[in-house]
Amino acid sequence: MIPGARLVMLGKQGAGKGTQCVRLSRHYVVPHISTGDMFRASVRSGTQLGNKVQSYIDEGNLIPDDLVISVISERLSHPDTAGRGFVLDGFPRTVPQADRLNEIVKPHKLDLVVNITVPTDLVLERLATRMVCVDCQTNYSPQQTPKVQGVCDVCGGEVIHRKDDNEEAIRRRLNLYDTQTRPLIDYYQERGILLEVDGVGPVDDVTLRLIQSVDEFLSKMGQL
Repeated sequence: MIPGARLVMLGKQGAGKGTQCVRLSRHYVVPHISTGDMFRASVRSGTQLGNKVQSYIDEGNLIPDDLVISVISERLSHPDTAGRGFVLDGFPRTVPQADRLNEIVKPHKLDLVVNITVPTDLVLERLATRMVCVDCQTNYSPQQTPKVQGVCDVCGGEVIHRKDDNEEAIRRRLNLYDTQTRPLIDYYQERGILLEVDGVGPVDDVTLRLIQSVDEFLSKMGQL
């Protein structure tokens, strides 16, 4: 990927966006900007922003646009993202957010939007059984458990089952995705920068599939 490339990742909760964004950011040497990570950090800090965010998370609702946009706009103004580009995870979630993102990144523009596709039944299974490190957000599953129970292999943080990963909250988030976020697929498809990649399979296989697909797409666009 050329220096300064700007990449957005889409996909249902549980599609593996977080894991794959970290891998892509390392592969292409650009910052990984995760709205989820930023908001969870604010919750842990106990700030006024964190308390607001926690109330939306507990109810399984999306965080309001104005709140998300203000946080993203501030982060994307930093020298690392302004100069080198980014892998953006968790934003935009709605068409109005996508319109605002176009304004935020000016005079640049997005290079590519990747939608990781995973069947809903598999997403429900993944979310219901996943464990997450409270510090670095590394995900674990029954197939990939920490070497020491309850302790993250990456940073040594506590590995827990998130309380918002219950079936009722999961279904609410998926319903919100279908009604509010899926229109983004059409939005970016119309602009010719959408790439859909199958997210089913071992993590390493999905990573290789993503890298190959992204490289091929950008090569065709004359960016590699």
